[in-house]
Amino acid sequence: MHFMQSLHQAWNRHRSLVCIGLDPEPAKFPAHLHGRADAVFAFCRDIVDATADLVCAYKPQIAHFAALRAEDALERLIAHIHDKHPGVPVILDAKRGDIGSTAQHYVAEAFERYGADAVTLNPYLGRDSIQPFLDRADKGVILLCRTSNPGGADFQALDCGGRPLYLRVAETIARDWNANGNCALVTGATWPEELGKVRAVVGDMPLLVPGIGAQGGDVEAVLAHGRTANGTGLMISSSRAILYAGGGEDFAQAARAAAIELRDTINRYR
Repeated sequence: MHFMQSLHQAWNRHRSLVCIGLDPEPAKFPAHLHGRADAVFAFCRDIVDATADLVCAYKPQIAHFAALRAEDALERLIAHIHDKHPGVPVILDAKRGDIGSTAQHYVAEAFERYGADAVTLNPYLGRDSIQPFLDRADKGVILLCRTSNPGGADFQALDCGGRPLYLRVAETIARDWNANGNCALVTGATWPEELGKVRAVVGDMPLLVPGIGAQGGDVEAVLAHGRTANGTGLMISSSRAILYAGGGEDFAQAARAAAIELRDTINRYR
């Protein structure tokens, strides 16, 4: 199924704008998983199985797996989500961006090797670096726009013909790159007014919104500035606040409780 179709259906079916980031850190795993050869997969799988009816998407961060030499766990995890929880899209958080044959290999990595439904990308190298992804009309192309980190303004806020660069990026993607309707943008929860400016430029294009939870983003402000007319349009991402909500053998149920709390908080402001 087309990523955008899956996303819209998950928004409605689960009444949720929550995207859970899957960022495994074994030092934070509960004690009963320490030393297990499959700890990374087991931890993430149990989180997924406990929360799959509460989310609109999952977002595994590739660096967390690669640093642990756990790419096989990532492949297994995405396959597990597709098999046990069909209809919940998976966004590979990779932030790739390169040209020529390298871009083609990144396409194969994200969509063939890992089987992701969407991937995060850096548009800094321009359209030719993104075109191989855009050509995959069934897959989501989620491009960095106004990121949640404090240093994001170093370049993203620079004046570009009377408008900040991040708005020029949003305009270009919405106007010129989205012919297949498979584009979305990353806009941080820590800058809700700027998120609203992006929304005004891109219409109903989905926005992936990191920065809720551990980074301190405000849910009410994000909804006020970022939701679409029908109360959707957002994938509000939380990782650590959900993954590590509990430290015992009931960690997955603690994660479920944290996901319910976030979903219900979001829904109060929709």
